[in-house]
Amino acid sequence: MYLIEPIRNGKYIDDGAVNLAMQVYINNNLFLDEDILLPYYCQPKVEIGRFQNTAVEINQDYVDDHDIKVVRRDTGGGAVYVDDGAVNVCCILEQDTSIYGDFQRFYRPAIQALHNLGATEVIQSGRNDLSLNDKKISGAAMTLLNNRIYGGYSLLLDVDYEAMVNVLKPNRKKIESKGIKSVRARVGQIRDSLDPKYRNITIDEFKDLIITQIMGINDIKEAKRYELTEEDWAGIDQLVAEKYDNWEWNYGRSPRYEYNRNERFNSGTIDISLSIEHNRIAACSIFGDFFGQGNIIDVEAHLVGTRMVKADLFARLNSINLNFYFGNITADELVDLILS
Repeated sequence: MYLIEPIRNGKYIDDGAVNLAMQVYINNNLFLDEDILLPYYCQPKVEIGRFQNTAVEINQDYVDDHDIKVVRRDTGGGAVYVDDGAVNVCCILEQDTSIYGDFQRFYRPAIQALHNLGATEVIQSGRNDLSLNDKKISGAAMTLLNNRIYGGYSLLLDVDYEAMVNVLKPNRKKIESKGIKSVRARVGQIRDSLDPKYRNITIDEFKDLIITQIMGINDIKEAKRYELTEEDWAGIDQLVAEKYDNWEWNYGRSPRYEYNRNERFNSGTIDISLSIEHNRIAACSIFGDFFGQGNIIDVEAHLVGTRMVKADLFARLNSINLNFYFGNITADELVDLILS
């Protein structure tokens, strides 16, 4: 088994977009005739399923305020929050593809690794999760690509419950009513169950321990590595630029949707209906009892084509005389209404 880590020029890369691009590049371009282990940890990111509407799955204000990266993956499923409190164990398996769909066998090395580190209560629960004291500490997925299994799972060493709740706003029926309390009840962490000598390890040390356990070696230095070449990194950089760190892929591919917002301001009530396509305004209708002199159709047309990004909306609205059309109102107020 080869170990490939996101290390470039001696530096560990913890950018979630780069990590995803690296996995995709390796799966499509590297064929080493052996299984490949691709573990990583990254700075906070939200990973969106391929067919999801980014705008309605995340809390954009929270994302912006906490500098959280948003990345759309190539596979389906729901939105997940990932940060540097978890090691993500990705792999490409070609020696025994009969394991496909068998999560019990897929998880076996991870369960044994955690048991060896002291977390002896870890068990598989449900179809594709691991639990510890009745709390979820891992979720797994796998698919068949290029006649080999491409899959992985997370291992939650620590949990940022607040971010996990606040960054996502999908159909939050499962957790919204109970908020953080519900997440604390459902999601757990591994650290407190480790052998005392491992309780204070860093995420990098935890990663190395998991690697050595899975690969059956005594020291990370013994790992059989494939070092990514400059040609490999050029291909990864291209994927990052074209897709995983590109607004058009992460936001612009969102499906069409429509919504309405209204609010009362000093100048009167404004009611705005928007049709959004590829996360840009495709159509706009504005009504209300405000006192303006200009034809509101001008504003509606002016907004068409604008990205649903706070800075873009502000710049677009600030480029016209809003008082001429609405009376006493600011671009900030209108942007807040649109994004509310």
